[in-house]
Amino acid sequence: MPKYVIEREVPGVDKLDERDRKAAALQSIRALKEIGTDIQWVHSYVSENRTHCVYLAENEDLIHDHAEKSGFPVKEIYPVSYILEPVSAE
Repeated sequence: MPKYVIEREVPGVDKLDERDRKAAALQSIRALKEIGTDIQWVHSYVSENRTHCVYLAENEDLIHDHAEKSGFPVKEIYPVSYILEPVSAE
């Protein structure tokens, strides 16, 4: 499945407490279950007022569908061309 990095602007996301982080994750998971198995949330990186979320999805339309159902808007979608990591130098 193709991999994507999704940029979202979420004011105050970096200040959420554990309860609110859990609620946000559950909200995302519920939307994913509603859509089906052609999209998977891998993980998210949280920084000041924004998240960068890694997803596997058959197409970008599914990412937009998830954003609509979850209430987490998409600022930008970046298709991943390849992964470069330290082991790539070996």
